[in-house]
Amino acid sequence: MGVRKREAADARKEANKQIAFAKLNNCPSSPRKMRLVADQVRGQKVENALNILRFSPKEASKKLEKLVLSAIANWSAKNEGSSMEDAGLFVKEIRVDGGMMLKRLRPAPQGRAHRIRKRSNHVTVVLGAINNTQSN
Repeated sequence: MGVRKREAADARKEANKQIAFAKLNNCPSSPRKMRLVADQVRGQKVENALNILRFSPKEASKKLEKLVLSAIANWSAKNEGSSMEDAGLFVKEIRVDGGMMLKRLRPAPQGRAHRIRKRSNHVTVVLGAINNTQSN
């Protein structure tokens, strides 16, 4: 590997140390309901986001809280020497995409049937660090 390639790879590796992500696939709730909760925590500091999720009455908030905690654990595994408070973690990006759809039939009058679509979603949480200071 050449010098320029190695320097570019090292710079990319350092930039990736400042972000961490976690994914939740095939969560059995509709994407519309999950987006209502996700919009509340987008761009918030991690401590504030966890408080919002902990005290939200929505069912999706419990799953999203667990996902944010997983992303925090992923960040701390990448950055063992630094603390979460010093880094200033915040929810950089949160995406809710539609997942697999279970199709069921519901009996309807006069021998007909109506289709029931049981939706699921995929959620991706990306955490970013504000400060780039590390204690070495």
